[in-house]
Amino acid sequence: MICGAGMAGVAAAYHLAVRGGVRDVVLVDEREPLTLTSNKGTEAYRNWWPGPDDTMLRFMSRSIDLLEELAGQCDNEFQLNRRGYVFLTARPDEARRLEESAEAICALGAGELRRQYGSNQSDGADWVTDPGVIRKNFPFITPDTIAMLHARRCGWLSARRLGRWLLAEAQAAGVRVRRDRVQGIRLAGGRVGAVTLRSGEEIATGTLVLAPGPYLEEAARMLGVELPVFTERHGKAAFADPLGIIPRDAPLMIWNDPVGELPAGVHFRTREDDGKPVILIIWTYDVKPGEVVVPPVFEPEYAETLLRGLAQMVPGLAAYFGQGSSAVVDGGYYCKTPENRPLIGPLPVAGAFVIGALSGFGIMGSQAAGELLAAHVTGGRLPGYAPAFLLSRYKDAAYRARLPELAAEQGQL
Repeated sequence: MICGAGMAGVAAAYHLAVRGGVRDVVLVDEREPLTLTSNKGTEAYRNWWPGPDDTMLRFMSRSIDLLEELAGQCDNEFQLNRRGYVFLTARPDEARRLEESAEAICALGAGELRRQYGSNQSDGADWVTDPGVIRKNFPFITPDTIAMLHARRCGWLSARRLGRWLLAEAQAAGVRVRRDRVQGIRLAGGRVGAVTLRSGEEIATGTLVLAPGPYLEEAARMLGVELPVFTERHGKAAFADPLGIIPRDAPLMIWNDPVGELPAGVHFRTREDDGKPVILIIWTYDVKPGEVVVPPVFEPEYAETLLRGLAQMVPGLAAYFGQGSSAVVDGGYYCKTPENRPLIGPLPVAGAFVIGALSGFGIMGSQAAGELLAAHVTGGRLPGYAPAFLLSRYKDAAYRARLPELAAEQGQL
């Protein structure tokens, strides 16, 4: 039984049933699958991950390998692209930091760092400090920009389409979906024996996978297990772009400088809704641990703040100032560990497993996470990065000593 039918739970079901040949898999969620958090994010992916080691880079690279493989199987039903991520700055100090960071990430295995701009690159990154080249390729960007980093093995997809396709494949392989809520877990002889649903039904199972997204801490407590996780509210705003200020084929673009008193990191990607251009704006300027409230509530000025922040990078967006109320605002919750690495593998209760704390990388990391979870459940071969995501890592004194260098914002845009 898998508790939770978000992207993590659906990916786990797919890798167990379709790729692992496991029969009699039940996916339980009180909501329609993929509707709590999985369809509320940026839907982007990247192999561009900082250190201090290559753990997350290898994990994400494997997940992207699998996404590309799945795209080939379904004629790219979920619209995977590789437009890249573009980081921009107008500050010399940030340019130096960005270049040093790029050198370090490429040294971990992200590919070559090229000091020229090319149009047909598929991995690594291009580092550009010629404002003329930057403006030639992205004329809508502020002329104050002095440096650009274009990371290439990055892009986005349709999470909803990916989830629907994975779920259909899993159901064709025998996975059953139950619209219900897990209310309790009964142990037998110290291991998982049965799950009680809100409907009153009790289902016997010797294997339970927790994949409840932002409700992970609550779900684990039903097993008597305390997890080192917390939740943060994250949002985005979708603006119509009838003037075509941002080209529809633009990559995901990030402004690496602070905006006034607010932090760096405002970014956007494009989308089409009913054939009309839309800009998705994301800016994590106000994040802190908090309780899960569904649907999340955002301040009335939230969308306008995002728009004005992005205008620092794209001055033409000033044409839309005052139209924040017309934006569609939504969001969800990141469930995170102290060092922003996931929890995937067995829990201290026999028969119980977890695939969670996927923070803001649940869509991009879903396939490597599902594959790894399935390997743990079935006793399959584990990849080299598997120990880094076990709950038991926190029992290692040497690992605990490293936690200060692995902050909860590690790798987060």
